[in-house]
Amino acid sequence: MEYKDYYQILGVNRDASEEAIKKAYRRLARKYHPDVSKESSAEERFKEVAEAYEVLRDKEKRAAYDRLGSNWRAGQEFRPPPGWQGRGGGSHTHAGGFSSRDFSDFFESLFGGMGGRGGFSGMGGMGGGFATAGQDQTVGLEITLEEAYHGGSRALQLQTPERDASGRVANRTRTLNVKIPAGVTNGQKIRLSGQGSAGLGGGPSGDLYLQVSIKPHHFYKLRERDVSVELPLAPWEAALGCKVEVPTLGGTVTLNIPANARNGQRLRLRGRGLPGDPPGDQLAVLRIVNPPADTVAAREAFERMKQELPFNPRAQWH
Repeated sequence: MEYKDYYQILGVNRDASEEAIKKAYRRLARKYHPDVSKESSAEERFKEVAEAYEVLRDKEKRAAYDRLGSNWRAGQEFRPPPGWQGRGGGSHTHAGGFSSRDFSDFFESLFGGMGGRGGFSGMGGMGGGFATAGQDQTVGLEITLEEAYHGGSRALQLQTPERDASGRVANRTRTLNVKIPAGVTNGQKIRLSGQGSAGLGGGPSGDLYLQVSIKPHHFYKLRERDVSVELPLAPWEAALGCKVEVPTLGGTVTLNIPANARNGQRLRLRGRGLPGDPPGDQLAVLRIVNPPADTVAAREAFERMKQELPFNPRAQWH
């Protein structure tokens, strides 16, 4: 019998991740699905892809296959090594809904007794047709910082390509009510099971992933789960210390400003950032703001400060 290079069949490297193998299988299964492909060899290619995926998606089968080594070449005459413990008997349901009898002699010689581990719904009960799962989809979801903090819901309209009874592909508009969890962060993906592309031949739909992006805020700045806000202070507030009401995403809190506070100093409000485990913090960045010297009284006050406070802000230059 001929050796089958399952990695080559799926077009992946031997160190490919489970996710990469899954994506390669779904792409090729859709390409060669007999209900879709016009190629004369589509059914055989579909079976070949399903066989490769049946082995590489299963940790035990993949490990056993890898023990054969990488020196074999596709089409090379093959015999199982002496003492190989993969053979059994019977018929099992594998990826793509195939029975083990639908796979090659090479597969049966190695894994005939290892059985199946689920897979996509397929030939059973389908009148001999083929079935495969739909593709996962990823779409962007832009939300406000307030939505990220409090959570909420959003009506989302999606354009989904679907194949009609005549085989033509057309976009269908559908509306989903999406729940936004409190504490979601920039770049995070929200998984909606079964809301991706429809499967073929009655196979299950793929999943829909909403990739979150948080709009820039006019007041707060966000870094991961931490929120920062610029806090203006009058010179005497910074010099003498005071209590200031500070806005946060969860409501106003009182912040103690220490005496002799510095411009640019950062004061931390623990747990006042985005919710999470642990939650983020809010940072109040102090900015000292001078009152305008636009009246006679104001200029006289600054003159008195100049005379009474021997202060040189550039003393460190000397």
